[in-house]
Amino acid sequence: MAATIAESMEARAEEFRSAYERVKAEIAKVIVGHDEIVHGVLTCLFIGGHALLEGVPGLGKTLLVRTLADAVDLDFNRIQFTPDLMPADIIGTNVVMELPDGRRVFEFQPGPIFSQIVLADEINRATPKTQSALLEAMQEHSVTVGGTIHRLKEPFFVMATQNPIEQEGTYPLPEAQLDRFLFKLIVGYSTREELSTILDRTTRGERPAAQKVMDGPTLLQFQALVREVIVAQHVQDYAIRLAMATHPKGEFATDATNQYVRWGSSPRGVQTLVLAAKVRALLDRRYNVSFEDVRRVYLPALRHRILLNFEAQAEGVDPDDVLLKVIDAVPEKAETKAA
Repeated sequence: MAATIAESMEARAEEFRSAYERVKAEIAKVIVGHDEIVHGVLTCLFIGGHALLEGVPGLGKTLLVRTLADAVDLDFNRIQFTPDLMPADIIGTNVVMELPDGRRVFEFQPGPIFSQIVLADEINRATPKTQSALLEAMQEHSVTVGGTIHRLKEPFFVMATQNPIEQEGTYPLPEAQLDRFLFKLIVGYSTREELSTILDRTTRGERPAAQKVMDGPTLLQFQALVREVIVAQHVQDYAIRLAMATHPKGEFATDATNQYVRWGSSPRGVQTLVLAAKVRALLDRRYNVSFEDVRRVYLPALRHRILLNFEAQAEGVDPDDVLLKVIDAVPEKAETKAA
């Protein structure tokens, strides 16, 4: 019986890796390079979480999300965020409809949030009031209008892009909304070789396109499989201590944390660490999470969940600098207290 369960798990894990690689290969037809960013987005997809991509304009953030939507057979909508965008433009509103008998009734007209993959393009161009319209949808997968709850179709993802907040005309995302994103991915510049490939693809009349290779029900099955991967107690405790090490003046706080951090990670941070590490384990043909799996997802899982203080801002310290010091300072094995 144990052998049968193990064989079934191995077969399902192989299906997971195969599906992951198929989607990744379709994305690679259009997107050049950015392997870690693609992996981060796919990790969010196979966990069932939202992703925030940050980078200057023109780096392919929007194209990446569009290509992902092309590779997965899910409903897709794009919302261009602007300063004059209103919450009702996103979630929808009740409108007066006239019936054939002349009576008038309110009828709900759903907004573009009623999709399965929602691209929130340049999300930090909109005002905080409009940004907050996404909160319920991202957390509860539902929208409440006029006292009525409208459920969103599963699976549901928000893939948001934003420009660095230092640029003119942007609004920093509220911390409560940032915490709803599974990963924050920093999109950097392409290399010399990658730029050459991009030019070859885009200036010679070629139009590469991704094909749909996976549907929604299959994706939901893989999301359930991820949660079945085993996490040993000592590895789980390592993830917990890494998250708690971002809490200033806390039990596991490091020197860097106490010096530069104002607020540390929420419980969602350690949940993300464990789930994302499970994806890493499956891709590495393992059914249990290792310490290294946790470390590899630490930055995208927590960089948006810590709030730096004024000293960090004055010295030009960013969240990744602090988190890297935390990783170096937190041991894999917890220190036992003397009796």
